[in-house]
Amino acid sequence: MSLAHLDRLPFPLVPCVAIIWFVPSSDKGANRLDSLPLPQPFTDRMRRLLGDEYEAFAATYGEPRTHGLRVNRLKTDPAALAARLGMPVDPVPWTADGLYFPASLRPGRHPLHAAGLYYMQEPSAMAVAPLLAPRPGERVLDLAAAPGGKTTHLAALMENRGLLVANEVHPARARSLLENVERMGITCAVVLNERPDRLARSLPGFFDRILVDAPCSGEGMFRKLPEARESWRPDLPSSCARVQGQILDDAVAMLRPGGLLVYSTCTFAPEENEEVLLQLLTRHPELRLLDLPAVPGIAPARPDWTSDPDRAAALGVHRAGRLWPHRLRGEGHFVALLQKLDEAGSPGEAGPWGTPESAGRAPAESAGRTPAESAGRTPTGKGRIRAGRATQEAQGWAPARREALGAFAAFCREALSPEGADALQSGEIAQHGDWLYRPPEGSEALAGLHVLRAGLQLGLARKGRFEPAHALALALRPELVRQTCDLAAGSPAALAYLRGETLPASDQKGWTLVTVDGFPLGWARASDGVLKNHYPKGLRWLSSPPPAGDGED
Repeated sequence: MSLAHLDRLPFPLVPCVAIIWFVPSSDKGANRLDSLPLPQPFTDRMRRLLGDEYEAFAATYGEPRTHGLRVNRLKTDPAALAARLGMPVDPVPWTADGLYFPASLRPGRHPLHAAGLYYMQEPSAMAVAPLLAPRPGERVLDLAAAPGGKTTHLAALMENRGLLVANEVHPARARSLLENVERMGITCAVVLNERPDRLARSLPGFFDRILVDAPCSGEGMFRKLPEARESWRPDLPSSCARVQGQILDDAVAMLRPGGLLVYSTCTFAPEENEEVLLQLLTRHPELRLLDLPAVPGIAPARPDWTSDPDRAAALGVHRAGRLWPHRLRGEGHFVALLQKLDEAGSPGEAGPWGTPESAGRAPAESAGRTPAESAGRTPTGKGRIRAGRATQEAQGWAPARREALGAFAAFCREALSPEGADALQSGEIAQHGDWLYRPPEGSEALAGLHVLRAGLQLGLARKGRFEPAHALALALRPELVRQTCDLAAGSPAALAYLRGETLPASDQKGWTLVTVDGFPLGWARASDGVLKNHYPKGLRWLSSPPPAGDGED
């Protein structure tokens, strides 16, 4: 089955996405097993596999599900965020960034969510990015990235330094990926819309670490998404497994020797989990499975559920892990950590969790420590999205034109502090149409690929004028701009700004960074005693508050 036609497959591939639907804590009837019919072949298979544990597993479908959010460490920390939201500090045990919250709380409907301080994410899904454990300065690929929960988690672990390629094959889903990368203040990411096989041909051995959070049959989504239950059929797991194997083959081709690969799904089917690993290790003897960190509730994978239990056991399939909903507070996940050996069969010097200390490249000396500092980081001429100017311009990407740079410089003098102006104007700036970007270092290798966004979007330069991008606002620190307008998170003014309304201005004039409790929220332009609202129209709250959710994965 060709990956070129993933969007036209004859069966539904369910991405590992968990949309948060908020229900009152008293409305437990909607989550009861007797109102949630499950496919009979699914329950028969799970009863056979789990044996005595089946009743505990089945009982979870009659219980209220868990709710979680992941704190954006690029902007705040869990204790500070919990205090701001008025919620208890109830940590998710397999990540330092995750918090459980009660169903009665609605953090997805809060101005601090719009400011990118956190991402609504199903707790089990938070185990994936820390397992890959990317480091600042590395080249990292999220091969099936939308809607962006794991991409933004990876960027935070990288401290916004290095090159993070976030790829999504489906154009419609790539839009949600772009929105979440922007909202979380990510500056080190290049967002692509490409087929995995085309990436593999273009970038052999390029990445230090790769995440394959694979499209799957979505059995871990049955409690959340009715369409996952309704579209499931008995042969769906085996169909998905064939596609997953092809995606993994492409990922292996792009991984450098010594590099790390994480494979994850949100399904319980052994065909898509242990069996996929068995077949992958058989095809690729250069791979080895690594042990997972010891986390209470994460169970070893089951080699005995494969087509060749003895071989699976010998290859270490038990080293992968299963997050079961009846053993921990989460909907369920499957995770595996693999390493690619070199031709001599050596992984390099071992680091934490068996990772090679030699993996990756030293972070650039000019790399920033926060989104704002990363916004000012310069690739010193190495960040161009091109193999040659003719190739680049044919794709619509080119070094910024003189007129556009002049307009951007004028904006920097008007709106930014001297430190902010110096930081943003130094180094390479790319242009696509009328838009200016700061591409991450190393992104020149992506020439010829379908780039949707190359690093930080700075703004629109047209007819000698420059209008700053929403992404730039969310990546800056308030002290890097000349004028701010700080709004209290619970104030009517904050809600008015998010609805797109004008605000009163005192003696301000020109571009102003609107902040909420000190965190950037967007732009406004002061003139004649008012702040003209420049919050993006597509993000404006049409009601107070808007529907919650990030398209969480």
